[in-house]
Amino acid sequence: MIERHLMTTMQSRAAQYPVVTLTGPRQSGKTTLCRTAFPEKPYSNLERPDIRNFAQHDPAGFLAQFPEGAILDEIQRVPELLSWIQVRVDEHKTAGEFILTGSHQFELTRHISQSLAGRTALLKLLPLSVAELRDAGQPIGVDHLLHTGGYPRIHADHLDPAVMLGDYFATYVERDLRELIQLRHIREFENFVRLAAGRVGQLLNMHSLAADAGVTSATAKSWITLLEASYIVFLLPPWFANIGKRLTKSPKLYFYDVGLASWLIGITQESHLQSHPLRGSLFENLVVLEMLKARINAGMQTNLHFYRDSSGLEVDLLLEAANMIRLFEIKSSQTINQDYFTQLNKVAAIFGERVSKKVVLYGGHEQQKRSDAEVVSYLYSGEAGSSEEVA
Repeated sequence: MIERHLMTTMQSRAAQYPVVTLTGPRQSGKTTLCRTAFPEKPYSNLERPDIRNFAQHDPAGFLAQFPEGAILDEIQRVPELLSWIQVRVDEHKTAGEFILTGSHQFELTRHISQSLAGRTALLKLLPLSVAELRDAGQPIGVDHLLHTGGYPRIHADHLDPAVMLGDYFATYVERDLRELIQLRHIREFENFVRLAAGRVGQLLNMHSLAADAGVTSATAKSWITLLEASYIVFLLPPWFANIGKRLTKSPKLYFYDVGLASWLIGITQESHLQSHPLRGSLFENLVVLEMLKARINAGMQTNLHFYRDSSGLEVDLLLEAANMIRLFEIKSSQTINQDYFTQLNKVAAIFGERVSKKVVLYGGHEQQKRSDAEVVSYLYSGEAGSSEEVA
């Protein structure tokens, strides 16, 4: 089993809160992580119809099975159970009594805020990071990572990514979406998701996406929200403040798993990536999510943004912490070009002394520390953004 970097954070939170709630995409490894991190706890899967029926119709009796707490998988299937857990943990006042998992972030968060506010730590487990694969000795070439993505079963069972991701997407559409919303136009939705994958790393233009998909802007907006809620797409917000510039306010579109994005645009073999026109955008997706995963796994705020103004001046990532700013430019090339620092330096000039670090994250393996900037390999991109040190 590949060691998950979130485990330490999760065990730490369980020592501080009576409940820990872990969300994330289906098949990202939530169950395995919970059972590994807390092997002494009994486990119950609320996806099973018989167990779900028991919990729905006799919640008191269901929880009575677990006098010292339990791991309850897919808690969003029985949201009314959360009120009973609230009563239980308020009576016991025991740290780490219940470990909950769920796969639908918005719906689950809404129920959590109603019943367990202040009583649970909220964590996310995303597909495997480059750092986790690297530490486990797995293949970590750029095109390999863009093709396989990070779902654990692909790496643990040596599955064909095209087959596994095809099955994953079909199951997602047929199972999760039919429960979340009545989709009368499944084929239109599938086409919509493929068109979204073709826009990876771009500003989200809802009107353009809707027009290409042949749906209304309102439908496109609701479908993007649905894809966010079920951990398919991630919207990177722009950074904007009153600094005398007209700044972009549209988010950029990324996928939580770059392998799924690759599959959706028709990449079924690693060799397809060598000359693919979207290879650079997919690499950007890989690195942005690597930065996001590193911060999530460390239990830190995911305060990542990009910077873009009306003149087109842009840097791919901006991280603000303690009133200081770090700037990151992402390039898929394996060699460094001096032009890569142009945008960084121009944006840095706008922020002046607030800029604590300028970094080019690239597709090569060498690390460089230049006089005014750093060059960091994609293999260590997560580490470049996971520290809150800004000096």
